Amino acid sequence: MASNQLEVKPLHSGPEDGWHGIVAPGSRFAPESGRYHLYIGYFCPFAHRANLVRVLKKLDSAIDISVVKAYPKGETGWSFPGANGPDDTYEGSTPDKLFGSKYLNELYFRADKDYKGKYSVPLLWDTKENTAVNNESLELLRLLQTGFNEILPEGSPERNLDLYPEHLRAKIDEVTKWMTRDFNSGVYKAGFARDQETYEKGVIPVFAALNQLELLIHKNGGPYVLGKELTELDILAYVSAIRFDAAYVQHFKCNLGTIRGNYPVIHEWLKNLYWNVKGFRETTKFKHIKENYTKSHHDINPLAITPLGPFPDIESGVNLDFNSIKPGAISYPAVLQHQQTLPSV
Repeated sequence: MASNQLEVKPLHSGPEDGWHGIVAPGSRFAPESGRYHLYIGYFCPFAHRANLVRVLKKLDSAIDISVVKAYPKGETGWSFPGANGPDDTYEGSTPDKLFGSKYLNELYFRADKDYKGKYSVPLLWDTKENTAVNNESLELLRLLQTGFNEILPEGSPERNLDLYPEHLRAKIDEVTKWMTRDFNSGVYKAGFARDQETYEKGVIPVFAALNQLELLIHKNGGPYVLGKELTELDILAYVSAIRFDAAYVQHFKCNLGTIRGNYPVIHEWLKNLYWNVKGFRETTKFKHIKENYTKSHHDINPLAITPLGPFPDIESGVNLDFNSIKPGAISYPAVLQHQQTLPSV
């Protein structure tokens, strides 16, 4: 993407399509405090992207959220507490604050009564026009960075926060391509595989991407992926990395290694974001994460038992002297072979 502007797409081209609206001054969806509402699930890495940028940009008071329960997921999609009666509660979830819906799909049908796509989070809703604005997480990642700057205090750190700075865009675009393909989506390709061959084909790129991320952070000296500036890459990597040891290792069989045991550079980068950068810990809910995966994928975990470990969910203590850390790697031959196909760090 050559600029920080989102590619202009039709808002919603039909029942099979999602929503691609853009919030911008002078547009149909103008930036206004209190006008928009974000639907999320704390379990979902894609919703986590949007909510994290919302918090980093200090849009908490301008854009309120409704939070679906972590499980179960039925044909109607994710549910809100109370969907199955007054005892149907879940810590950290909320009612649908706009409409009192029982299920997320009700929102999608409000926007398009003939909708035939997925009922996913995140979903940004416009209360003024009473319709969906955007439900594509990568588009929301960019939209929330810039779309509401006009309502933020002039000269404030949150208004000036740019996660896609001009001088780093080429590198961000390059890394985003393999990170989203091999890491963010790769864990799902491995985890939802229906046979051995597909699983192995899916899991190898995951660890090739982790090997490469380990080298990238180390080369740039931390504390962020590209060095001293927090960028979109930190958001994209964090939402999968924070779920890795807690869920993906055992539930998705991504067990060639763990972040805490095999990737010392990523481990320190991850702990620093969680403990030291406001917004990361506040938007991370391990109970939602672990119980969503283990209690809503019945074909993978039919007894819906949630493992107690790892303990702790994330370790404390941060070493920011990245130059003193020897990078780790998973040296499984097929992993190293795939790593060679990735762009140089």
